[in-house]
Amino acid sequence: MSETLSPREVFTKLLEGIGAGRFAELADLYAEDAVVEIAFAPVGPHRFEGRAVIEERFMELATSVPVELTPVNVVIRETDDPEVIVNEWDYQVHHRATERNFRAANIQVLRVRDGLIVSSRDFHDHLALAVAGGNLPQLVEALEGK
Repeated sequence: MSETLSPREVFTKLLEGIGAGRFAELADLYAEDAVVEIAFAPVGPHRFEGRAVIEERFMELATSVPVELTPVNVVIRETDDPEVIVNEWDYQVHHRATERNFRAANIQVLRVRDGLIVSSRDFHDHLALAVAGGNLPQLVEALEGK
């Protein structure tokens, strides 16, 4: 029998998988009834329920978002609840379509039980990704400091 992963180990596997572009493997880190909430998503949906739905979302991201994400400045904070950790990090982003390179800030609050993510509340800088992709032309100049 394998040892159950700690919340820190689960988050580390999640971040390593995203950084390596292994989106197909990521849903395996979630419980069958997991809930992911994306607090600042510019357009819906903002809530994903169940491993199958989360897996679909990861596969959609893998095929529709032309970025390379390299996690940097990772800080994992444990809480007084042994199931909950708060993670802060930046993605060093390379947008393949526009060739822009930039950083995007992230915070994630994870609840991990029995080695699987049961809930995730995600705070990602979606605006930076949209701007870098040329989806908000009026903000591109501001982002690049022009």
